[in-house]
Amino acid sequence: MTSKPEHSTDKKIVVRPNGSYRVYGNIPLVRKTQVVSEYGEPLTWKKEQTIPTGESEYYSLCRCGHSKDKPFCDGTHKEIDFDGTETADTRPTAERQVIYEDGVGIIVKRDYSLCCESGFCGNRLTEIKQMMKDTTEPRVRAEIIGMIERCPSGSYTYAMKEGEPDIEPDLPQQIAVTTEITSDGPIEGPLWVTGYIPIERSDGKPMEVRNRVTLCSCGRSKNKPLCDGTHRQKE
Repeated sequence: MTSKPEHSTDKKIVVRPNGSYRVYGNIPLVRKTQVVSEYGEPLTWKKEQTIPTGESEYYSLCRCGHSKDKPFCDGTHKEIDFDGTETADTRPTAERQVIYEDGVGIIVKRDYSLCCESGFCGNRLTEIKQMMKDTTEPRVRAEIIGMIERCPSGSYTYAMKEGEPDIEPDLPQQIAVTTEITSDGPIEGPLWVTGYIPIERSDGKPMEVRNRVTLCSCGRSKNKPLCDGTHRQKE
């Protein structure tokens, strides 16, 4: 577990107007795949590889979903007249959170606007909100904590006591190109940004610096630049 670290100011992601994500500061780029149960329930993430990014000042990642050189941008957004207008709420997540007040020994918070539908918050039997009534049992609290810490978007967070800061998993400063496993097979997921890397919107509005952020890579999110799970819907 870790509190918010001091981040290096040379590491940042800049959202280009109707274009790519421009990544500065030699931020490592990796590929991660969901590990699921025999019932298709997301369990954890598996790192597959580190992706070479070259030695230039920055590298650019596809935001429109149509590059032929994914995860990198190849300029296709210009050919398809990609509309990358940013609509995500720029308020701090603390102003949007709903607090689940029926827990014992744990305070669970949910920011619905950050959800990318990755599925770590439940299984075939139950989900976090239903589990809160059983948090007198330490085993249940531990399971909830595990679910929350594997959530890539940070839609769910938790604290141990009221008034205490949220506890965040200790995640590296990196960007992960994700693959999600569905009943129809593997699909491309969002770009998973971890480690309090600043993200600059193209419209100049500030984004809160957070430990976990999922950025849209299919071009279809209605919550740009954040992922809203639209990639799971068939075009």
